[in-house]
Amino acid sequence: MSHPSTEVAQQVVGYVFRDPALLDEALTHKSHVNEVKPKQGKHNERLEFLGDAALTLVVSERLVEMFPDSTEGELSKFKARLVSEPLLAGAARRLDLGALLRLGRGEELTQGREKPSLLANALEALVAAVYLDGGLEAARRFILRVLEQEFQELQSHGGPALLQDYKTRFQEWCQKRYDTLPHYRLVKEVGPDHQKTFEVHLVVNGDVLGVGVGRSKKEAEQMAARQALAQTN
Repeated sequence: MSHPSTEVAQQVVGYVFRDPALLDEALTHKSHVNEVKPKQGKHNERLEFLGDAALTLVVSERLVEMFPDSTEGELSKFKARLVSEPLLAGAARRLDLGALLRLGRGEELTQGREKPSLLANALEALVAAVYLDGGLEAARRFILRVLEQEFQELQSHGGPALLQDYKTRFQEWCQKRYDTLPHYRLVKEVGPDHQKTFEVHLVVNGDVLGVGVGRSKKEAEQMAARQALAQTN
C-alpha cells in the first residue's frame, strides 16, 4: 500500500506540523523500520510512552472540570475508560488513522491497519508528536477534539451512570424494552493464538443490534453492546 503524503496526513490529522518528521515517526510502526535494510528512521514506540502521559494529564484535567462533585475513585474509573484501548482505537478509526500508518509486510498481511492495539498506540504517538511540535496547549486542543465524542457520551449519561459496563447497561435496557436477555454470538475468530481478533454479534429476538470487534471475546461483546446502546439513544 502506498503511503499518503505528509500534506494529506496533516489534513486528516487536522494539525500542521512545524517539524513533519515527528508526524512521520508517530505513524511508523516498528515492523516497517525492521524491514528496511539498512534500518532507517524511527518507529513510534517512544512517542507512545510520552503520548500516554499527555493523554492522561489532559483527560484528567477535563474530567475534574466536568465532574466537580465526583470522588477520586469515580474520576479514576472515568479516566481508565477514556484512555482504554477500545475507545482510543475507535477515535483513531474516526480519524482514519489506519490508512496513514507505515507498516511492515507481516502486519499488512494480518490486517494491521484494523488492529485496535496498533490504532490506539498510533493515536498516543500522534498526541506526543503534536505535544513536541506545538506544546501542551496544542496537544490539549488535539486531544479534546479527537475525544470529543467520548466526552459528550460521558456527559450525556450523567457521568457516574457510565461506570457500569456496556453489557450491563444494555442488558438492563433490553429487559425493560423487550422483557428478554440479549445473546452474544461469536461469528469470526482470526489471527494466530497470541494475536487473535474476535467478532461478536449482539442478537435480540433474532435481530443483530450491535457488532463488536476485540482482542478477546469479552472486549468484542463490550464493543457490540456499546454500539447497540448508541443506537437506542
